[in-house]
Amino acid sequence: MAPRPLIIGSRGSLLAVRQSSIIKDELQQQHPNLSLSIKTIQTSGDRILDVPLHQIGGKGIFIKEIEEALLNEEIDIAVHSLKDLPTSLPPGLSIGAVVKRIDARDALISNRFLQLSELPSQSRIGTSSLRRQSQLLSFRPDLEIIQLRGNIDTRLKKLREGQYEAIILACAGLIRLKLDHLIKERIPVDQICSAIGQGALALEVRSDDQLTLDKVKSLNHPSSRIAVEAERSLLQHLGGGCQVPIAGFASIQDSRVKLTGLVGTIDGKLIIREFREGSIEHPRDLGKIVGDQLINKGADKILESLK
Repeated sequence: MAPRPLIIGSRGSLLAVRQSSIIKDELQQQHPNLSLSIKTIQTSGDRILDVPLHQIGGKGIFIKEIEEALLNEEIDIAVHSLKDLPTSLPPGLSIGAVVKRIDARDALISNRFLQLSELPSQSRIGTSSLRRQSQLLSFRPDLEIIQLRGNIDTRLKKLREGQYEAIILACAGLIRLKLDHLIKERIPVDQICSAIGQGALALEVRSDDQLTLDKVKSLNHPSSRIAVEAERSLLQHLGGGCQVPIAGFASIQDSRVKLTGLVGTIDGKLIIREFREGSIEHPRDLGKIVGDQLINKGADKILESLK
């Protein structure tokens, strides 16, 4: 008997559909007899584009309707950019797989300039991320940060129109859309530390749907999952989201997890960093340790002031 057809839920943006198509193709390769389709779902975050993200509920607004469809069994798999997925999932849902992570760095896109250091004073930089804003202003306090929301194609169009001297996007999205030729600088993570989970895709499923769990686990990448578990534990321990400038990046080297965590003020005048490494068997413990060290250095005061 052929397995039951599975429906993949996706936001309607060009990038989201592309990411869902990548997952569909990879699942098809692993399970040739499996019938798969993609259903696009418009989320609140896609509808509300004229308000800064941190003022309308954070990145969870990009997944609420998709998770509801998953719980209502209208779809079977939700494909998320992991950086959009809150650390606490609704009861009945779980991460069935973390797909192999690609470039977690941020990208500088500009019509005229090749590096952040080349931008003239008072250059207009487009981003909707407080994490990026904080670190950009720490590095270049002379820059003017201007809110920029919308899909990647919308943001690129505004850049072409001259509304900004440069914009900052995630390398991973540009790579998946085959637009990485537009990247002028892949900004090192020690200059702008990445968002939690950036570059990774998460496949969210119903916890009791064993058939789907069995299918998606073939795409799980253990090293990527361990790294993002450390990062997500850090974020959860700090109790933050996109409303506050929190960053974290973990990598695995020589069977050890290496995690950098960062908390900053929105104006970039105070940046607190912490680096630790730990066992790959206990990535969540490492996230808590880095979180505690950031708090000991004063991150709790920054976070409290932003609530």
